[in-house]
Parts: sequence; structure tokens; C-alpha cells
Amino acid sequence: MSTSADVRRELASLADPDRAEASRRFLQMTPGGYGEGDRAIGVRVPDQRRVAARHWRSLSLAETADLLRDGVHEERLTALFVLVRKFTGADEDERGEIVRLVLANTDRINNWDLVDSCAPYIVGPWLLDRDRGVLDELAASPLVWDRRIAVMATFAFIRAGDFRWTFRLADRLLRDPHDLVHKAVGWMLREVGNRDRAAEEAFLADRHRVMPRVMLRYAIEKFEPERRRRYLRPSTHPSGTP
Repeated sequence: MSTSADVRRELASLADPDRAEASRRFLQMTPGGYGEGDRAIGVRVPDQRRVAARHWRSLSLAETADLLRDGVHEERLTALFVLVRKFTGADEDERGEIVRLVLANTDRINNWDLVDSCAPYIVGPWLLDRDRGVLDELAASPLVWDRRIAVMATFAFIRAGDFRWTFRLADRLLRDPHDLVHKAVGWMLREVGNRDRAAEEAFLADRHRVMPRVMLRYAIEKFEPERRRRYLRPSTHPSGTP
């Protein structure tokens, strides 16, 4: 059986101080950044995935939870890679345990890469055929990571052709104060548009003038250049009318 200590030692052997410094800047672990207080040791994401692939079967949920609660960013991300692998092959009871573990530790899933590595692959799939009220609770949280988890979980619904909760949460978070939420909402709206442009544009029609600029830019990134320009004009409807 693998232990959290085994994973830590393996990650430590792959650490690179120069890469750690770059990660601290990229993930804003510096003073005043959204990741302030976090610690990186500089392990590449592909290497973390390989470590997770070696240990996920023999690492218990308790040992994985120990990694998830750690102070090192790469250990938490590796723990999430393990949980995604476990979730994919688990029965309903174990899947439920994994979801509860994730939702009980959202304060440790405290950067966008951590959120995006688990919410669409654990939280969203679990809720596909269940009550989704927990997403409203997450969207109302003062913790930015909870709100991003709520939005990113809807990626699983979008893949299943269900856009309702993406639109519901986008409306709810239209004036969210954090740009990481703006980016997540815009990204999910873009994913809707990749599958159903008319549905995305129907949502944007009454909202593009009031949504944060970065949210709109993410949402319309795949539109034709002239259509993008029309949406970005502050005083006109994309049809060209005031």
C-alpha cells in the first residue's frame, strides 16, 4: 500500500527551485495575490500526473485526504489527480465518499488549477442525475474557490447537452467581484456556444452589456472577428442596433 509519505518523497525528488519560483508567480502565490500563502516546490504537472498514476490504486482515501490537506501546492494537485482516477473507477458508495471529501476541503482547493482539475471530473459528474442544490450553496459562498467550483462543475452538464445550470449560475455570478469567477463563467458560456451557438447568443443578448469585460471576452472568443467586435462595442446590440 502506498502512503502520503511515499507520494511526498517522490514529488520532492522531482522538485525544481527555478520552476517553483515560476509557479509562485504564475499562480499568484506572492503577497497580495489570490494564491498568497501557498507553497510550490516546482514539480511539472505531467510528472505529478505520472506520480498519481503510479499510486492511485494503492493509496487509501485517508492517505489521499492527508495529501489534499497539505501545505504544498503540488501535493494537493497530485491528490486531486488521484481522486479523479479513483472516482472514475469507483462504485457509487466510494464516489459519494470522494465527493464528500472534495466538498469538505474546498479551502484546500485554493487555486484555479486545483479547481479545474476536479470540479468538472468529480463534482459535476456526480450531480448529473442528482439534486444540484449544492451548486447554489457554493455559488453563494464568500470563498472564491467555492464559486469557481460551482461554475466549473457545470462543464459535465454541458458535455451532456444540458446548459440550464451554466446559465443559472452565470446569471447569479454576473456581477461577482473576482476575475477568476468571471473567467470561469465566460469559459463555460464559450463551451455552450461550441455546442449550440444560438443558445449562447440568446443568453448573451440581454446580458453582454452588463457582464464584466473579461467574462464577455472569454464567452465570445470563438466568434467570428466582426461578431466579436459587435459584442464588444459598448452601446450597440450585436445586430448593430443601439
